[in-house]
Amino acid sequence: MKDPQNKKKWIVDTEAAEVVKSIFAMCIEGKGNETIARILQENKVMIPMAYWQSKGLNKGGKKTQPDPYKWCKTTVQKILCQQEYCGDVINFKTYSKNFKNKKRLQNPEENWKIFKNVHEPIIDRDTFETVQKMKAKGKRRAPNPEHAEKNMFCGLLYCADCGSPLWFNVNHPNTDIKYFMCSNYKGRRGTCEGTHYVRADSLEQIVMLELRSLASFLIEDEEAFADILEAKTNKSILNQQKFLESSIDKSVARTKEIAVMYEKLFEKHINGIVNEESFMQLSQKYETERDELKLKIRQYQEELSEIENLRTSKEQFTLAVRKFMQMETLTPALLNELIEKIEVHSIEGKGKNKTQRIVIHYRFIGVIENPVKEENIVLEARQGVAVEYLTA
Repeated sequence: MKDPQNKKKWIVDTEAAEVVKSIFAMCIEGKGNETIARILQENKVMIPMAYWQSKGLNKGGKKTQPDPYKWCKTTVQKILCQQEYCGDVINFKTYSKNFKNKKRLQNPEENWKIFKNVHEPIIDRDTFETVQKMKAKGKRRAPNPEHAEKNMFCGLLYCADCGSPLWFNVNHPNTDIKYFMCSNYKGRRGTCEGTHYVRADSLEQIVMLELRSLASFLIEDEEAFADILEAKTNKSILNQQKFLESSIDKSVARTKEIAVMYEKLFEKHINGIVNEESFMQLSQKYETERDELKLKIRQYQEELSEIENLRTSKEQFTLAVRKFMQMETLTPALLNELIEKIEVHSIEGKGKNKTQRIVIHYRFIGVIENPVKEENIVLEARQGVAVEYLTA
């Protein structure tokens, strides 16, 4: 809310901030917008307009609300996308065509002006970015209204061959069997050759055992564990830094080229070699590209200045592993703290010699080769059929 002493400054409204934090926490736990809206309504949490009115604040929007606690999933979605909660200020989200037309139009994101860390944050940047990634992965309809629960691995599984997400399914008539398969499988009008089938209960056991193995590594040799994370993060930082520096150099070089090209074009126009129409078209083209390059350079420089945040990633990952060590079961929130994605390969072999590779990509770190890892996991897919899972 605006600071009563300085209208240009924002301060945290502690009461409303707790609601925002709870919404982000529920999203991290894997709850959808509709579910979050229902929970808020059941807990008698006032919707934003009703809350503003209770505080005597005059805000735009529909003033008459039959039920001050009836949340809409679009309101939840909007809250989850508000970068301002990180402490940032974003200008030029909307614009008007001219001063006579009062209607505000949505401005493309590339035209926004973002000022970071201007005021006190409500949501830490890592949590915000995690939520944005989760939202970007999208949703799929429930496989059956009678079994509409959302599995905690939804949004984390990807096909190792085509890169498509794996969809959650429930077997019929045996509804106790829940599984994932490639959303791009050719048998369902896709292009992927394999189903990449994996049972949800098997996957839970695999991930649980892998995380326990990782926790054992941390307990047995914390120094070696830290060394591996250090090497991983340093490599990630170096690669990203090289990419950004190279991108800036290329953009700066192209900007200089455009300046030379424009100067030559202007001389040709003055000397009558290029007519007025061609001059205007080309100069506009150069101007547009120059503005786009300026924006890119600024974005690259901002990313470069923030690259130091990657250096704290190993501490965040270690804390998440320690949190897992204190828990007996997996939760959606913990999974999203630890894991970026899981790649599922097709089952290979026949009969008793079936194998399937499952590759876990951890957040911040990527794939970890665990030196204290035990033997591969063998689980019974169905009676008489076992699969050996090769993990990394």
